[in-house]
Amino acid sequence: MYTCYACGLLATSREHVPPKNLFPERKDIPQLDLRQDLITVPSCDLHNLAKSQDDEFLMVSLAGLIGNNAIGYRHNMGKVDRAVRRSASRLLMKAVVKPQHLLRVEVAPNRFVDVLWGTPDVERLRSCFDAIVRGLHFHDFGIAFVGKLHIHLAFLHHEKGNAKVMNEFLRQRIAIDVAGKPKLGANPLVFYYQRSEPDQYGLFAYRLCFYGVVEVLVGVWPASAMPPENLVYQLIARGMPTRLALGSAHFDFNTEAGGWELVDNPLGPGNGSAQLRSCTPCTPQAAS
Repeated sequence: MYTCYACGLLATSREHVPPKNLFPERKDIPQLDLRQDLITVPSCDLHNLAKSQDDEFLMVSLAGLIGNNAIGYRHNMGKVDRAVRRSASRLLMKAVVKPQHLLRVEVAPNRFVDVLWGTPDVERLRSCFDAIVRGLHFHDFGIAFVGKLHIHLAFLHHEKGNAKVMNEFLRQRIAIDVAGKPKLGANPLVFYYQRSEPDQYGLFAYRLCFYGVVEVLVGVWPASAMPPENLVYQLIARGMPTRLALGSAHFDFNTEAGGWELVDNPLGPGNGSAQLRSCTPCTPQAAS
């Protein structure tokens, strides 16, 4: 008898992790079979069938991002474009909430793409990635995760301030932690993940990568972990000029360059968080 990867209830089906619709169909990329050996975990109906709309939201949100590899681009031109057209672009509007700006960008002489620039539904994205990481944890360890997940959307764009500095710090910090770790997943052109070793407090991290460039960093805080208070975050949150060092690189917070806004605590719960403005660009077909 199998139990659900997320809640421990009796499983009634199997869930793809990440969702199957993120992987292009053979009819869109005939020369590659990108749906082979996908990760699946046992699931109840709530954590599989009932979240199908979230899976579609995630597909539309990720596949059209500027900078994706050729697989992401072709997926966006295929399955994603068909889904957007069927919904009369309502899916796209849900992926990028107001304010929205449609920009025409020249990518080569006399070659243009339309880019939809706006603020994504950050909380819904985090909920989607929360489910993915819980599925990966079950796949890796054979048990449902109990504890807290701290999800950082490293692919979002920040113009300036503490959020921009923290984003770059976390990307480099996690890169150090997973250096040399295998890239897991049978279809790395679409998705792969890495997992760091637990530290002395039992904390570890996942690095997820979609379409070659879309990074999501996840701090895993098991219920049994008892780390000390995060003093560095408290200094940053209270507006104190703070410098973090990684080797020869340094990251300055609460300076003229770093800004004064509060950012999410990457290592655990803080006293608050700020909404992060970001961009979700899309290709011409998605924008139309």
